[in-house]
Amino acid sequence: MWIDTKTDVEENNRNRASRSQRVMSSLLLCTGDMKHVDKYMHDKQFVLQLVVWGLRGVARVILANNPLSGALILAALFWASPWQGLLGTLGVLASTLTAVIIGQDSAEVQAGLHGFNGMLVSLLMGVFSSAGPWYWWLLLPVCFGSAICVFLFGGLSSVLDRWDLPVSVFPFNITIVLYLLCTGPDNPYFPHHPASPLGPTNHNGTELIAVEVARGILLGVGQIFACGALWPSLLILGAVLLYSPLQAAHALLGSAVGTMTGLSMAVRHESLYSGMSGFNGSLGCMAVGGLFFTFSWRTHLFAIASAFLSAYADIALSNLLRTVGLPACSWAATLTVTLMLLLTGSLATYRIPMGQVMAPEHNLRFPRQWEAGNTADKESTDV
Repeated sequence: MWIDTKTDVEENNRNRASRSQRVMSSLLLCTGDMKHVDKYMHDKQFVLQLVVWGLRGVARVILANNPLSGALILAALFWASPWQGLLGTLGVLASTLTAVIIGQDSAEVQAGLHGFNGMLVSLLMGVFSSAGPWYWWLLLPVCFGSAICVFLFGGLSSVLDRWDLPVSVFPFNITIVLYLLCTGPDNPYFPHHPASPLGPTNHNGTELIAVEVARGILLGVGQIFACGALWPSLLILGAVLLYSPLQAAHALLGSAVGTMTGLSMAVRHESLYSGMSGFNGSLGCMAVGGLFFTFSWRTHLFAIASAFLSAYADIALSNLLRTVGLPACSWAATLTVTLMLLLTGSLATYRIPMGQVMAPEHNLRFPRQWEAGNTADKESTDV
């Protein structure tokens, strides 16, 4: 009797362990780059493939390459503002379809590389529009601007590929600046708000609300998608965590560094509380801290330095461009990361070739693959 009971207990323990292992394996399938999804969708209908490409494009905005992460981010945007969610969806679809129509590289299209710039353009057009939400005429420049990003991406890639550099969000930054310059704040069809500086226009009060500053660090991740609501921002952070815990940690770290930089430069308290001081630092930290460089203590410090430089450059560019009513967007992080990738010396040995970049944890497991001259055929990842 005692032997039978012992056998039953052991059998139950084995069953529980087996169930836990199956659950863990299922969860792991949802993390990282999810390459198995591309294999599964290979022979499926074009509409279903387009959905996956678009979701990858959504996630690419925050340096992830996971369709489930993209779905969570899109849900967060609709949660924060259905109008912004609609604009973002239209932007990523317009740019992806344009890339398909003009015959861009199929691997780039499937990886979402032609979707994220269009999404950012559409989101920023909605944020700066002074016509209010549900202004349907705004869909025209959203579609046109998103399509223009594809042509800029193709042209810039032929130049930047010579130095093994990512095109990043250069197309988005160029397109949104041209749009705002063309329309102007008093345009009768597409009016927009002038940009506000990060630096103080009047003397800042000495009192800071610590809870609001901490909240601003979290919002710094959401502001990458022009999202200023707390719970949707947490969902966006959760989407990054699903893709890569290391990436999510650097996202928060970079936002905190950017907020500290804003404090050191006495920026407006509203910039600290809204997360506007943190999002460029977050981007700069994520790009260097495990994505384009193999993670180590050296590259970790390098990522913190990148976050500081991105945040300081953002304050400078914001104060400069506000004289003509333009936002600094993500110019600071884009230029900083590009410069970091051009560095030579011992840090250059940690750099991962653009064609071999994957999730940071994968890069960490296989550091020897990133030797110069390794031409293994792997999917590229862009900023």
